[in-house]
Amino acid sequence: MSAVTSAFAKLNPFDKKKHSHHKIDDEDVGERVDQGTVAGGGHASRQSAVTSHLRVSHALRSFIVANHILSEEEAGLDNLDETTHALKSLLNKPHIEVPRELTDRSHPLPDYFISSSHNTYLLAHQLYGSASATAYETALKAGARCVEIDAWDSDNKEEPKVTHGYTLTSHIPFRQVCETIRDVIDQEAKEAIDEQGYRAAPILISLENHCDAHGQTRLAAILREVFGDRLLTKAIREKGTHDQEAPITVIVEYHFPDEPDSSDESDTSESEDETEKKARHDYKAQKRETKEAVPAVIVPELAELGVYAQSCKPPNNAWFEKGVLEHSPHHPLINVSETGLASHMPAHNTLIARHNANHLMRVYPKGTRISSRNLKPVPFWAVGAQICAMNWQTFGASMQLNEALFAGTEGFVLKPRFLRLDQSGSGELYHTPTKSRHKMKLRLHIAGATDIPVPQDKAADMKPYLTCTLVHATSGDEPAKRKTAAYKQHKVTGFLHKGENPPVTEPVWDEILEWDLPTDNGDPDHELVFLRMLIKSDDSFARNPIYAVSCVRLCTVRQADWVFVRMLDLKGQETGCAVLVRLDVVSLGHLD
Repeated sequence: MSAVTSAFAKLNPFDKKKHSHHKIDDEDVGERVDQGTVAGGGHASRQSAVTSHLRVSHALRSFIVANHILSEEEAGLDNLDETTHALKSLLNKPHIEVPRELTDRSHPLPDYFISSSHNTYLLAHQLYGSASATAYETALKAGARCVEIDAWDSDNKEEPKVTHGYTLTSHIPFRQVCETIRDVIDQEAKEAIDEQGYRAAPILISLENHCDAHGQTRLAAILREVFGDRLLTKAIREKGTHDQEAPITVIVEYHFPDEPDSSDESDTSESEDETEKKARHDYKAQKRETKEAVPAVIVPELAELGVYAQSCKPPNNAWFEKGVLEHSPHHPLINVSETGLASHMPAHNTLIARHNANHLMRVYPKGTRISSRNLKPVPFWAVGAQICAMNWQTFGASMQLNEALFAGTEGFVLKPRFLRLDQSGSGELYHTPTKSRHKMKLRLHIAGATDIPVPQDKAADMKPYLTCTLVHATSGDEPAKRKTAAYKQHKVTGFLHKGENPPVTEPVWDEILEWDLPTDNGDPDHELVFLRMLIKSDDSFARNPIYAVSCVRLCTVRQADWVFVRMLDLKGQETGCAVLVRLDVVSLGHLD
């Protein structure tokens, strides 16, 4: 274990000295999602009709021929109006290959990462946005498998409501939320096919309860009424597919005696405008005035629905320091904010990872992320946190990473072996021989792009380039970034310009970008390394706009093969744009 322990100890993306000057990355932007959004939880990788409509320029076809990807005839070099069968096959080839073992569901629940949503009911802002049941439909259809419901008593004592307490957000009936989830599950069951990435998958409901005893009994009754036999009410005793008979599991809260207030609302590291500052001030004032007592006891009718997960906030660190949680519920789920967990990292990474090999953990965004920006999930995945609850309201950088982790799956992905228990019964993590002791290089050959989605009034001045960032557990706030030169179409043709001259929406870069892969982060197979690609324009005297994005998980993207990577817009919707690339991982020999 010494090599693994040493590697975990170096995993320090939260070094305050290194990152004391907090800034918001201008590439960490996303637009508000809507019902047309397909990305976020892995579903954007499903086969789409978009690729069959892609236009491939003469210049890119010439590149394909020159690099012996296809012959002149196969590339249709002399007939741009036709997409040949061979070119269609290249366009339709999936750019990822997810090994079957990563979606095998026979493992214990703590062995999986689960695509998860935070404050799912909100459409935009965390303190004064609107709440809507359709937000659950949007998240679930994009691939979320764990959604959050904040339940409160309403004026109608028989019908609790869902809202973000002490804020200006609107509210919706708890029953309506449950009905929406039920309807999506039923639709999924009808459309499911026995093929990887398309199977129906269980859904976890993270229930945050603010109701009194009567309200809690109503929550339990409504859950049973609306979900019926879809609701898991007893432990599954047999292995196999019995979980499909009860696809909904509830995470119910558990409170320790004299549990302290674990709010991290004093954290103000993220910049806020005046409207946000006022909203936060009003929120804190309302909370102080109300002085709501956390329900000390969850009524039995509700508690018994927490079959496999009871969410708790431990009063001390014994859960990872000693591996013992006093007064523990039968299936504890550690529910902790990103700042709370980061405060124990990297000093206790190995202990936290060992805990998470046995039990569930849910990490949620810190309180200051009121504009729905997101936590950075990769360091938390790297210590085995199964549920990184993301703000799904916008499709920013973290949601793009989430999409990459769960691409080609149904929202449950087997964790890397080094984050799971050794099957010898030792209670320790697997000790993996370190491939990381070999120096590895990532080489990305970028050919060009098709149909970049650019507004007509912007096309004349556009100079597109591809910027790529390597993200992993130790990359911190300044991950390794590489970019191509900006492409500019020649305005003068004839004898002054020879060769291809495609439009700016179909550039050819023909460049190779390289990175050294990490060797000291406890991830020997680079399973938690991601490559994020953005098409931007090199605009003078302005912040370079982003026109299309994609993110891939290194261990699932096709390697040593030319593929078109489909690009999304900042809403997480299909664009009809793709980038032709070849990715290779090259060994440079054993480290000294």
